Amino acid sequence: MQTIAIVDYGMGNVRSVQKAFEFVAPNNRSILTNDPQLINDADRVVFPGQGAMGACMLALHEHNLVEVIKKSAAEKPFLGICLGLQLLFDHSEENNGTDGLSIIQGKVVKFANNKLKIPHMGWNTVNQVSAHPLWHNIDNNARFYSVHSYYVQEKDSSVVAGSTEYGHSFTSAITKDRMFAVQFHPEKSQHDGLQLLKNFVDW
Repeated sequence: MQTIAIVDYGMGNVRSVQKAFEFVAPNNRSILTNDPQLINDADRVVFPGQGAMGACMLALHEHNLVEVIKKSAAEKPFLGICLGLQLLFDHSEENNGTDGLSIIQGKVVKFANNKLKIPHMGWNTVNQVSAHPLWHNIDNNARFYSVHSYYVQEKDSSVVAGSTEYGHSFTSAITKDRMFAVQFHPEKSQHDGLQLLKNFVDW
């Protein structure tokens, strides 16, 4: 049995993420925690998030989670979800500018097309830009559920694993070593979302 630590720093509906993992991996232990030691000891780490990036970074510092997240992202299977993708980058335009964790080079910018409804909310297809184990048994251009007003712009295109169209093409999944992160919410994306979470457990 392996332990899946879901980082709980007070931002987002982490219980829905835990319930999804309990469904796809009933023989594993899925825990919600803000304890750096439990996260460090876990076999796999999930980094979800919703809300404003400034408040999230403040919460990470308050719970002493910054270093253990960086360490986990470098050393073990690591899944970022929604704001958990954006926080991996260097800097965001949100909250008049917020520094991220600088695990992935690049920035987070706001959708600027005035004709678009912001936040981007609903179901959109994800183009699998590169082959990856987390796409196993998921059709290319499968639909996933998203809620966000900002999107990532990476410096190195080799990290891009998926893209989505909303006014223009933007990166909706990235990967580097044992890290995978997505802009959409797999826990809210029905069959294909649950398949992605199961793939992460088996990765």
